[in-house]
Amino acid sequence: MHEAPTSIWARPLTPALLIAAFTLLVHMWSNGGYGYFRDELYFLACGDHLAWGYADMAPMVALVAKISRALFGDSLHAIRFFPALAGAIVMVITGLITRELGGKRFAVFLACLCVLVAPIYLAMDDYLSMNAFEPIFWMGGVYAIILAIKRDDPKYWLWFGVFAGLGLMNKHSTAFFGLAVLIALLLTPERRFLKNKWIWIASAIVFVIFAPNLLWQIKHHWATLELLRNVQKSGKDVVLSPLAFVGQQIFIIHPLTAPVWIAGIYFFLFDREGKRFRVLGITFLIFFATMMAMHGKNYYLAPIYPMMLAGGAVLWERWLSRKSFAWAKFAYPALLVVAGVIGAPLVLPVLPVETFLQYESKLGLSTPKTEVAHKGVLPQHFGDRFGWPEMVEKVAKIYNSLSPEERAKTAIFANNYGEAGAIDFFGPKYGLPKAISGHQNYWFWGPRNYTGEIMIVLQDDRESLESKCASVEELGMIDHPYAMAEEHNPVFICRGRKKSLQDDWPKLKHWN
Repeated sequence: MHEAPTSIWARPLTPALLIAAFTLLVHMWSNGGYGYFRDELYFLACGDHLAWGYADMAPMVALVAKISRALFGDSLHAIRFFPALAGAIVMVITGLITRELGGKRFAVFLACLCVLVAPIYLAMDDYLSMNAFEPIFWMGGVYAIILAIKRDDPKYWLWFGVFAGLGLMNKHSTAFFGLAVLIALLLTPERRFLKNKWIWIASAIVFVIFAPNLLWQIKHHWATLELLRNVQKSGKDVVLSPLAFVGQQIFIIHPLTAPVWIAGIYFFLFDREGKRFRVLGITFLIFFATMMAMHGKNYYLAPIYPMMLAGGAVLWERWLSRKSFAWAKFAYPALLVVAGVIGAPLVLPVLPVETFLQYESKLGLSTPKTEVAHKGVLPQHFGDRFGWPEMVEKVAKIYNSLSPEERAKTAIFANNYGEAGAIDFFGPKYGLPKAISGHQNYWFWGPRNYTGEIMIVLQDDRESLESKCASVEELGMIDHPYAMAEEHNPVFICRGRKKSLQDDWPKLKHWN
């Protein structure tokens, strides 16, 4: 047990709580910038179709979107409150992990400061996505593992089961984290826990929590696996060499934090006190190697780094406790703060766009691409926030130019979920109907009652449409200067679809 010092400022967790509060404030200040992100519009649409699963994701983010709108409304700050809060919670868990690993105030401060300045966390916690919540579940599980080992109490594995189960309902990549933990257990003395009933009860908890999504997958013929196979075949994602993969890890967690998380590897594997928790170091190496071998996106490793920063911070606290290095306790954090402030505008929407472009150019830095096709004036995490209201307004002008009889049978067909989500979100004020699309989970929601007699079509080409419809007319151009390249397309109105949407719908499935 830890004895609480009389002064709150002397408690080891105080730095974590202060940085957590600062994290929440920073994101609530910055997350109203620019506009709605493409994926957010899709998540909001999924929130209107709550289910135990979706073709391209686990169900939790749709539920969060639904709850956010019910509690706070539709504003950017409203739907991004829970991601901002998640960032603050991760900071507290990082502090708890650091303390349990033997860290005192400086170690807690250093670990949390490293998490704060890491570009990937600044970016993830600033808009709605499942990525913001993933570190909570992974690090919650890690905290349970540490307590089970440190207190020699296998009942803490029950909490690991809860966090792992919720993690799977948030994002399926938690399965790879769980597999890495299992292999690490087998390779260390902690395999002793496998002989105890509590870890198996924990496994049952994981299964019970995840079962609804598993049943959904079975009912829908393993939709997510089908989608993942499509992604692999399409060459959609950027494939990195091992050296480039490591380089991007250093970049997204921030180059100046690398000495800390790399020290964390040493701490867990070789340090006299840290190797008691060697299972965590091996978990990290297994997961790192797995993502590298599978050509995973660079941010897939993001949820695992707080524990490495915690372990490294404990080691650095010990090294810097010598009088000859006392100055570094001030210099290194100061350097991290300065570097963090300089890097923040690259991932937080705090600068006017033209100022951002000049700033990015002067720094000579840009965030690395994760998907081959994403091109634009702005990096994707900013570019995908532009053009949606303007696109919907243009579609509305076309739709409302039709006679009432024509409008009643006009479908708005979008070829990606961002466009469809934008129509669904911004369209009601113009009297637009819900969009239809064959992309991702929109395909499951079907063509509604439309036959294809009249369609307003987004992101398609004339030749393709003319092969399907009796007449095709181009009525405008979607061309916002800051939007991604794929959103610079004409808008068509098509009449007399040769084959009914109802009959042709199975062929319109587009999962990637």
